[in-house]
Amino acid sequence: MDLFKKCETCEQIEQVKAARAKGVYPYFKALSTGQDTEVLMNGKKILMIGSNNYLGLTSHPEVIEAGVVAIKKYGSGCSGSRFLNGTLDIHVALEKELAEFLHREAAMTFSTGFQTNLGIVSAIAGRNDVIVGDKENHASIYDACRLSYAKLLRYEHRDMEDLEKILASIEPDKGILIVTDGVFSMTGDICDLPNIVRLAKKYGARIMIDDAHGLGVLGAHGRGTAEHFGLEDQVDILMGTFSKSLASLGGYMAASSKVVEFVRHVSRPFIFSASITPASVECARAALRILSREPERVAALHNISQYMRDGLINLGVKIIKAQTPIIPIYTYQDEKTFLACKMLFERGVYVNPVISPATPIGQSLLRTSYTATHTKAQMDFAMKQIKEVLDILQNA
Repeated sequence: MDLFKKCETCEQIEQVKAARAKGVYPYFKALSTGQDTEVLMNGKKILMIGSNNYLGLTSHPEVIEAGVVAIKKYGSGCSGSRFLNGTLDIHVALEKELAEFLHREAAMTFSTGFQTNLGIVSAIAGRNDVIVGDKENHASIYDACRLSYAKLLRYEHRDMEDLEKILASIEPDKGILIVTDGVFSMTGDICDLPNIVRLAKKYGARIMIDDAHGLGVLGAHGRGTAEHFGLEDQVDILMGTFSKSLASLGGYMAASSKVVEFVRHVSRPFIFSASITPASVECARAALRILSREPERVAALHNISQYMRDGLINLGVKIIKAQTPIIPIYTYQDEKTFLACKMLFERGVYVNPVISPATPIGQSLLRTSYTATHTKAQMDFAMKQIKEVLDILQNA
């Protein structure tokens, strides 16, 4: 059989063809401006409520200038891995600043967020270990578990009774890593960290938090899920990304010095990848400086997100209770999700369509997310359009 036969017959491609034929294909819309609360997309002015630019720093002059200066000084790339010729003094500085901000002994950086999870988990967990993860963990965590060769056991989403049953069933000679998203990227709810910590202590497990959507979002200072719960000294490994609150590209691990040193020397995704570009490093450093000195941005993000939540609830739109800037609106059916996105785009609002496998079958949704620099007037406009589109679809 022809290896490429699958390229013509797989279910996802058939779905793409059908969506294009109906004029509701929602992906790969081209922006001709940078990420901001309003953008030009496919040549149209659009209110952006589908970005992970949580603190609004991608357009901050200080962040932009930092990137420009870095390119002029260091060039466009590093032409090698961190392990060999690709470590710049600014890589070292960024790692030191991250460790200090997160109250950790050490930190190390990776070239992307996805690669960060691959690099950490595949290094820390091996054939004699067990990884216990929330069923709604990010795809990068699942791929990381496969790469590690450790046994993966999954507990029902945020179900601590199920987590304890699994932990109790693991042989005592196995190393155990509990890994979970801090803020779940599709639903916006937060892991039950207090009970995870309790169970980890009871069963001798280590804890890793993927805080890609928690950094800059949770905690009085934006340090994420652990700060939010007052458990910063109880989490063994913190993972995060630069592509969201820190307005750049890349990822990091923060942990004890011995764990960071171990991962730095055995992690294949780290050793065999080119290092983060100079501009990305300096943009992340600038964004981190702004977050450190302006924690009020975290409060502004919470306030505008809560304003949108309250507004949607008052309009009768069903949403889940949460405390993050991710607000999912369930549409349940894939085709209905695509149509809702198309209608909202035509009305000047961009949202993200989320269908299986990113969500369980029958749980398709519109993923909306907010930025500290959004205004109440923009939220009023967005919620009006969302309500009207949902009503039209309900009555169709």
